[in-house]
Amino acid sequence: MFHILVCEDERNIRNLMSEYLRADHYKVYESDNGEAALSILESTHIDLLITDIMMPVMDGYALSKELRESGQTLPILMITAKETLDDKKKGFHNGTDDYMVKPIDMEEMLLRVSALLRRSKIASEKKLILGDTVFDYEKFSVTVQQKEIDLPKKEFQLIFMLLSGAGRIFTRQQIMDELWGYDSESDGQTVNVHISRLRERFGGNRDFEIVTVKGLGYKAVKL
Repeated sequence: MFHILVCEDERNIRNLMSEYLRADHYKVYESDNGEAALSILESTHIDLLITDIMMPVMDGYALSKELRESGQTLPILMITAKETLDDKKKGFHNGTDDYMVKPIDMEEMLLRVSALLRRSKIASEKKLILGDTVFDYEKFSVTVQQKEIDLPKKEFQLIFMLLSGAGRIFTRQQIMDELWGYDSESDGQTVNVHISRLRERFGGNRDFEIVTVKGLGYKAVKL
């Protein structure tokens, strides 16, 4: 079970976010300011932090900066009451991984949390080994029976994502949101094109295959 810390000084919003996260099977911890959040992080393993910007004692910017300067790499989802480019720049400069604007759509929050945790898991694993096929995320390289295959970055990220969640169905929209971003102007056809290219490259692979789940999306299956 993943552990999530919700740092939000508005009690009703904090309670609502926590309720949705618990219903989605996360273990949730709560704090109402940055200093309280740091105390929890010192004594408890936390996989992901959701933090408001404007809070008493220590705000979200200072909290994020403190965590990054201390070497913490957990994903940070920042919440703000307004959306401006300066806010985003400051948040990302201080180590934020993603950004949402109030009022928060709780279902979208769950999707973003899931995507951040999945990316964090991929980054920590760095390598996937399936039989004679090795994916190295640090080098963006693929080796099949000791022969290296060159892949464009997006194709590598897509196949690594599918194989990291082998057996799980990923919708086209989930793939678009995670690899191209929520604000991308591309559509599901972009995913279809990348899947077709991957099938051409790995069509004869004996370690895995990419399966189309009609009406839903795609999944990778280990052979």
